Amino acid sequence: MWQDAQVVMALRDGDFGTALTRVRKLASLRQEEMARLTGLSQPFLSALESGSRRLTNFDKIVTVLERLAVPPHALPHLFTRNAPEPIEEAHWHPGPVRETAAREPWESPLDVARRLSTTISSNTDPATLTVLAQQVGAIVDRYEADGPHQLAPKTAELRKFIQTLLEGRQPPGQRAELFRLAAQASGLLSYMAVNAGHEAIAEAYSTEALQLAQEIDDLELMMWIFGTRSLGAYYAGLYDQALEWADAGLAIDRDNAQAIRLLANGRARALGKLGDAVGAQRAIAEAEDLSSNHRLPGGLTPCISFAPYSIARTLANAATAHVALGNTRDVIEYAEQVDELIEQSDSDWSRALVRLDVATALLAGPQPDVEQAMVLGRQVLEAGGGPPIRSVIQRAGELHARAASWHQLPVVRDYADALRTWHTTPLTRAVTNFAKMARLSDSRTRRAPSAAD
Repeated sequence: MWQDAQVVMALRDGDFGTALTRVRKLASLRQEEMARLTGLSQPFLSALESGSRRLTNFDKIVTVLERLAVPPHALPHLFTRNAPEPIEEAHWHPGPVRETAAREPWESPLDVARRLSTTISSNTDPATLTVLAQQVGAIVDRYEADGPHQLAPKTAELRKFIQTLLEGRQPPGQRAELFRLAAQASGLLSYMAVNAGHEAIAEAYSTEALQLAQEIDDLELMMWIFGTRSLGAYYAGLYDQALEWADAGLAIDRDNAQAIRLLANGRARALGKLGDAVGAQRAIAEAEDLSSNHRLPGGLTPCISFAPYSIARTLANAATAHVALGNTRDVIEYAEQVDELIEQSDSDWSRALVRLDVATALLAGPQPDVEQAMVLGRQVLEAGGGPPIRSVIQRAGELHARAASWHQLPVVRDYADALRTWHTTPLTRAVTNFAKMARLSDSRTRRAPSAAD
């Protein structure tokens, strides 16, 4: 058909109605088949062929020419300055035209237009990015109410959808935002896996999230991910490694607001477990000083939030660090500072963890208050503590272990009975078993990775 003079002359003149009618006749195509081939609607194609409409939209012209694979010698004058003069049908021959085109050093305007269209084309639009960001925010907001077991499947589905978009084509700005959303989704899955006791998958997700964040040089997200890695190591009992991950995050930007979490949740708590009272207190003081230099969220931020730690979160973590050091007075003092905010929040986990911290601290010192400690522990178990997560389960168990010296007391036996009953619920038992298996595997096969890994 590209050797047909009528087709070539009609295309050069921009008479797409005549050209497409002739092409259909030569190719024995029905009108609906030509419509599908060119991307035009059948009603518009019908009007075009009848002469009542003209094709003037540049993007549609490019699409039609591209889908029909129109060769350079047949391009409309719109796309070439050096188009040959119109030819008589009886004298037309394609050879010289193709020979001239072969010697021409320039690409055709259609080639340039096609390349530009491909380069800036996208399978994503701003509205889609907005919806995805809203989905990430919704997961964060619902996390403490629904827990990892309910939200992990939804988050994994979101991560897979983002991946399908990443496998397409986007301009740099959109692609960077997709990388950020993918890193956030993987980061959330890592945090959830830590809470559910799945250490191996938590490490895999955090590795993925970190590399994605590094690709777009998102320093704050990188620091958040190191904080989550530190959290995972802490609950695995690898306190040296928890400290190492926290320090790796702090090395990125110690003045950034994300450093507050790394100091309070990462360094201070790990150092407390390692018995370094001076180091833990310095980390807490640095976190508090840094908090005064930034505008932080109010209230009690969600534990999984990408936002910097609020003051209440920092103080609650300071209390946990002092529990390990046996500083009962400091634990109670920090707990009292955040008590009102915690009671006003909808975070069952935060209430449970702070009460367990206080209960455990009451068993330390020269005058332990065993009865009050067990009362607080029973309150947590009877309230449920929210969807079962590893931190609450471990601290409830630690309280029981600390109270072993008073096992003959009725209040201690009552707490032990309540704890056993609590452990019989399917999700609590599952988290406990996963954590036990991970620790067993850890002791046999795993190497504690360095921050450079």
